[in-house]
Amino acid sequence: MAEPDIETLLHDIETLRAEVTAGAEAATRRWQDWIQRDDFAPSAQNFGQYLALRRHDIRPLQRQLMRFGLSSLGRAESRVMPAIESIRHLLRAAAGQDAFTPVPAEDFFAGEARIAARSDAIFGPLSPHGPVRLLVTLPSSAAEDAGFLLRLAELGAEAVRINCAHDDEAAWEKMIAHVEAAAAATGQRMKIFMDLAGPKIRTGAPRDRKGLKRVAAGDELAITLPGRLDEAPKSLAAIECTLPEALEAAQVGQRIFLDDGKLGTRVARREDWGVVVEVGTCPEKGYKLKPEKGINFPETDFDTPALTEDDRAALRFVARHADAVEFSFVQSVADVEALQEALAAERPDDWQALGLVLKIETSRAVRNLPDMLVRAAGRQPTAIMIARGDLAVEIGFARLAEMQEEILWLCEAAQIPVIWATQVLESYLKTGTPSRGEMTDAAMAARAECVMLNKGPYLFEAMQELDQLLGRMNEHMAKKTSLLRPLRSW
Repeated sequence: MAEPDIETLLHDIETLRAEVTAGAEAATRRWQDWIQRDDFAPSAQNFGQYLALRRHDIRPLQRQLMRFGLSSLGRAESRVMPAIESIRHLLRAAAGQDAFTPVPAEDFFAGEARIAARSDAIFGPLSPHGPVRLLVTLPSSAAEDAGFLLRLAELGAEAVRINCAHDDEAAWEKMIAHVEAAAAATGQRMKIFMDLAGPKIRTGAPRDRKGLKRVAAGDELAITLPGRLDEAPKSLAAIECTLPEALEAAQVGQRIFLDDGKLGTRVARREDWGVVVEVGTCPEKGYKLKPEKGINFPETDFDTPALTEDDRAALRFVARHADAVEFSFVQSVADVEALQEALAAERPDDWQALGLVLKIETSRAVRNLPDMLVRAAGRQPTAIMIARGDLAVEIGFARLAEMQEEILWLCEAAQIPVIWATQVLESYLKTGTPSRGEMTDAAMAARAECVMLNKGPYLFEAMQELDQLLGRMNEHMAKKTSLLRPLRSW
């Protein structure tokens, strides 16, 4: 590689600055009608700049900048133009064109301040327990156990999650009453997040082949439309799919996964009653077909509204009682618009005060994330949940590690908070003993603003272990930035 010189670097930075500015202006023009909250406008501008920046391969430029001891733009998510301007000012001064004038600290760190303020708004103030907020899923038993909510408040949980796919309004009311009682007792009022179920695609009734209870790799399996199980050949094991739109859109060669990816299949042929798939991956002893298990169609495009009739019915309660709504299976701007219109109908005076959490669960949601994010945050306090369970099945486990990083970067650029979710300390929650891998995974959650823990017999112990872990990690990293505190092990 040729030795860089100041004039060449300055030209490259000037060119990049112009291209990023033009790309961001095009994006913000397209978004302008969505942005009704004035305080989000600078965030949308920075987001547009980041998207424009990441359309370039700047790796050669980064190495040249590092050679001169300058920022490589590797941590510019929340401050794209201030980071570029800082380099530009330094290079212009080095080239003798201008006296060096630093970017004001208030401008340079404004994005960090906005993320912190928005985290407070949607999750509540950070409690003394640790540096990352905790969102805890409530079990059904929480409706009858006031002590459970009291203990959560004592341990410093900032928010609780009520899953509207379970229980009913009477149970939800009891849970909320226990939240309020815990707040009165401790002074720690936990925010209430209510999770809309969405159009979950599930298995229906199964039918085993005669004398065989499991399917194995290489077997054929019939997946049928609802109510048409008997039309599948009797020689095949068969199971229903509860969402006909998904099955009708599936094409030969596309993959279908059952039960969080435990059974991986590919469509071999289509029939009037459904599809025949060939089993590719499954447990060593085969897979026993069961009802009420999730089905994923990662390669199939189909349109079904994320907001179901059941969700709309639940919203009558949610809009009155929740601090934030978690939106399951959201995949498009149209989905976000539909929910916001429904919230406005249920709570017309101040629906925009409600928090909105977009759960990123599908490959289509990933593709549409930038527009969905702006449409949501342009109207109301917004966070993104990286729902890593369904997302891993949708995009593949190998790509999940990459994608969760990219979602973190996009959200930092848009200056909105992130919830790190799904199977965090899962073994610990169930057995009281963590695995090495899940401790490392949980440590990476320090880059998010909030971590979601699911229910389990060792929940309280897991909360305390997570607080200690994240407290240590907080001394070493802030988002993508390594913090170089003194090392004390040597």
